[in-house]
Amino acid sequence: MARALLLCLLLLAARALGSPHERGLIFNLDNDELCVQSAQCKSGCCHRDSGLSLARCMPKAAETQECSPKTLYGVYYKCPCESGLTCNADKSIVGTITNTNYGVCEDPKGRAAQ
Repeated sequence: MARALLLCLLLLAARALGSPHERGLIFNLDNDELCVQSAQCKSGCCHRDSGLSLARCMPKAAETQECSPKTLYGVYYKCPCESGLTCNADKSIVGTITNTNYGVCEDPKGRAAQ
């Protein structure tokens, strides 16, 4: 009986997670879907407007947009930068803890050429 229940639970979990290219119930979420952690989002950004708002998957910040450096929390008030860009922000410990260390996405190659 216990083995049958365990097998059933494993099959349900595998079905819910799906393949890496399919949209799932927990992971691989599209933009505007509710999330708890950035790892759930296809974009890699679980964003909330305020401490009381629900977090949703959002696209990463583009060049010249406001951003946050990567955090341990996995939920952002400003999304981190797209691949290849860096978030030029104050990386102080206080800013990291309070999630207020915002900056602007910049292309590091473009800055070096100037």
